[in-house]
Amino acid sequence: MKKIYIHTDLEGISGIDKGEMVQVGENANARYCIERLMIDTNAAIDGAFSGGADHVTVLDSHGGGGNFDLSLLDKRAEVDTKPNKKWWGIIDESYFGTFFIGAHGMAGTLKGFLDHTQSSESIYNYIVNGRRMGELGQWAMVCGYYNVPLIMMSGDEAAVREAAEFFGDIETACVKKGISRKIARLVPNDEAVERIRQAAKAATEKPDKKAAFKPLLPMEIKIEFTRADYCDYASGLPGVERIDARTVRKISHSHQDFYL
Repeated sequence: MKKIYIHTDLEGISGIDKGEMVQVGENANARYCIERLMIDTNAAIDGAFSGGADHVTVLDSHGGGGNFDLSLLDKRAEVDTKPNKKWWGIIDESYFGTFFIGAHGMAGTLKGFLDHTQSSESIYNYIVNGRRMGELGQWAMVCGYYNVPLIMMSGDEAAVREAAEFFGDIETACVKKGISRKIARLVPNDEAVERIRQAAKAATEKPDKKAAFKPLLPMEIKIEFTRADYCDYASGLPGVERIDARTVRKISHSHQDFYL
């Protein structure tokens, strides 16, 4: 049985080319974002099934969830309701691979549309074993705990480039190109959706499970905050060492223990 797990975010979906469009709540921009999120997610679901998947699970992850319009979701997919309340939901060793739909570049990415790592307000850099990393790497690392590789992603050009640098021959679907942090040039919506579908299909069709992303353990995790007061709070957490005014450090012995 070939199972695919799809993780979603919002900044890197198709059809969104201005920073102020990425909203939640009851307004026209928020509704458009949700519709585009469901369209991209459904394209990935359809591609996975076309590529031979027997089961597909999807996770609504942007801002902790609450973004999906389930009436628009492909009914063939299982929705992960995160019963364990963890970021990674119900993923386990039974999955062939994971997709990241709607990805954005890590904090500090030149011309990365809405680039950030978890918090655009508080985090300046997130570093694992000396290497800067973003949410793509974090998600792949969590899945690596279960030996599940990241095999496909969609997002802006900067995120696609980041994925290639971290994961090599991963299947990618570029849906836009950042002109600045809050402005992007879109791939036409129909073409973007087809790119997602084809990348998902190609990733699922591969006969063998590729190696999962597993940084060397124990991991040294450093977080550079934007301001000292954010660091004040973090430095008081168990196992966390303060290095300077804006930087903390901890040693992690598990790929699931990737944050503070």
